[in-house]
Amino acid sequence: MRRRESPKPEITYEISDDGEILTRKAILILEDDVDFAVQLQEALEIQGYAVTVVANGAEGLKKILAGEYDVILCDMVMENFPGDMFYAAVERVRPLLCKRFIFMTGHQGDKKIEEFIRRIRGLMLWKPFQMQVLLETVEAVNHKKD
Repeated sequence: MRRRESPKPEITYEISDDGEILTRKAILILEDDVDFAVQLQEALEIQGYAVTVVANGAEGLKKILAGEYDVILCDMVMENFPGDMFYAAVERVRPLLCKRFIFMTGHQGDKKIEEFIRRIRGLMLWKPFQMQVLLETVEAVNHKKD
């Protein structure tokens, strides 16, 4: 599998109507399918989000410890460090970020995944999903955390 290095997110500022400086909302994507990660990143960047992409939970945890994210879009099935393990690690080090997760998987009907999502009362997008559904879910998480 080839890996796509994610460039450091540049900080972009917007000026609101009242002159206040606004920063772009930051999204962390954990997805081991490079092509799908690029599609997600492009769709979100077009909407004005600052997006960071990593291929696994270990890389994601480093990013969580180093920066602040408004939304965490996390694949459930990744080698060595799946989504539920990543969530548990974030819960230990930055518990307030747990309400910012959106999980995604193509493994609909997997009892372990469904039980995990029910237990944490998490949000799940079943692959394949439409980008409009992703954008609406991201907005819902942004409003919920404010």
